[in-house]
Amino acid sequence: MIKVYSHSLGCPKNLVDTENILAGLGDAFSFAADPEGAHVVLINTCAFIRPAVEESLETIFSVAQALKDLSQKPLLVVTGCLVSRYGPGLARQIPEADLFVPISEQDKLPGRILQKLGLVLPDQSGVPRKGPFSSFAYLKISEGCNNRCAFCTIPFIRGRLKSRPLDELVLEARHLTDLGVRELVLVSQDSTAYGRDLGNRRGLAALAGELCRVQGLERLRVMYLYPSGLDRSLLAQLSEIGPPFVPYFDVPLQHAHPDILKQMGRPFQQDPEQVLGRIREYFPGAAVRTTLITGYPGEKEKHFQALLDFVRRARVQHLGVFPFYPEEGTRAASFEGQVPGDIQDKRRRLVMQEQRKNSREHLKGFSGKMMDILVDAPHPEWPGLYTGRVWFQAPEVDGITYISGPGVAPGKTVRAEITRSLDYDLEALA
Repeated sequence: MIKVYSHSLGCPKNLVDTENILAGLGDAFSFAADPEGAHVVLINTCAFIRPAVEESLETIFSVAQALKDLSQKPLLVVTGCLVSRYGPGLARQIPEADLFVPISEQDKLPGRILQKLGLVLPDQSGVPRKGPFSSFAYLKISEGCNNRCAFCTIPFIRGRLKSRPLDELVLEARHLTDLGVRELVLVSQDSTAYGRDLGNRRGLAALAGELCRVQGLERLRVMYLYPSGLDRSLLAQLSEIGPPFVPYFDVPLQHAHPDILKQMGRPFQQDPEQVLGRIREYFPGAAVRTTLITGYPGEKEKHFQALLDFVRRARVQHLGVFPFYPEEGTRAASFEGQVPGDIQDKRRRLVMQEQRKNSREHLKGFSGKMMDILVDAPHPEWPGLYTGRVWFQAPEVDGITYISGPGVAPGKTVRAEITRSLDYDLEALA
């Protein structure tokens, strides 16, 4: 039995990739609690922005340092976005690693691992992904992106859109629910584009409709909805599905001023409020999450004030804000009008101050109400207390709901009263 210690960095799409690599080893492996006790250490890296690159490198060096004095060192395998972005040069910079495998070759990685260990890969055809699943799981519906935003490295790292077949996704969804998963979170680089490369213009709606028929599924949530793809036709189709489809829309707008949106190369209407207006027209009670960038090249005070006003008016439930990073290989890295880092950070803080008010006000409205809470895990420090989520809280990126009371257990959906609201979280009693 091969003991594998895995460390997945970055987004949920990377986590799914890691789980698929481990599934390729079949019954030949078990999980190791730490790198020192493993035969194989697998690090799946992120390289989307500079901090992600730095975190990936620090993780590799930290693990290599921990392993250097062992008499029998485990096989150190590095894969993911860092390898796809920077290529063969990494081997010269990080000689401690035994294998560097880009995303495009991850399907061959289980075989390469076993070959390095002097073992033979068993026939794993048709073996489903497996892993330490909880109440929710991510389902990656496509790879790559056909958009060419001026600031983004993803198309260079992961290539063009490649959708997974619908039947394959339905089978995986059934496998996951059989394992006890109650919420599926669809992820990709651009979920609204799902199926276009397969000749299906209504691919996402068709997929969501089929997945909502999977027995045992209580919630279906879609992340990474590109604004230009969220048109009236798709919204109308989604509005006809009903439960367990969750009216939660993760739409990365990135900015609100037309000058900056044009600089970003964002191919959608000049006014992002129209996108939100369409969502709320078809789903009046929808929860919306978005991301914004502060300090983009050319962002003057008037552009930032427009962004701040947008945050006040739009009142989205969830918001992530990032300073601009001039990533090597992107058009935006060479744009004129680069904004100093201290101004970027100040603007980010001001946006988040406004969003804190929005979130606090939104959550206040649920105090005293009975709501269904999907329980995720026991609290690591407080016996009897659990963490879970109401329908408008996506895993790992939004706030959570702390819940206690009889019958509360991971994987269960519990009806409970919201007893207190905080800035981003809720408290509940079953």
